[in-house]
Amino acid sequence: MDTSALEQTYELADMLIKKATKDQLAECARLLALNLAHHQINHGEIAVEETLSLLRVSEPNEEHLNMLMEGMLNLIGVLVNVCGGLGQVKH
Repeated sequence: MDTSALEQTYELADMLIKKATKDQLAECARLLALNLAHHQINHGEIAVEETLSLLRVSEPNEEHLNMLMEGMLNLIGVLVNVCGGLGQVKH
């Protein structure tokens, strides 16, 4: 995977986070927490240490990059849903 694509998703996520209100970010966090709970109920607990170590890897492999990309795409999708789109805010 090209790391520039991952960098672009981080930039887009940061842009959406900056435009979101505190209430929208709270709703986003709740939705992501529900998604995580659903995964944990169906597939088992995810160790926080594993997630944190993934973020600290200096030279990520393909699996790490794919997981980081999927995570950013999940975040972007929820932010867009909660905020109503890239150029508008949901009322």
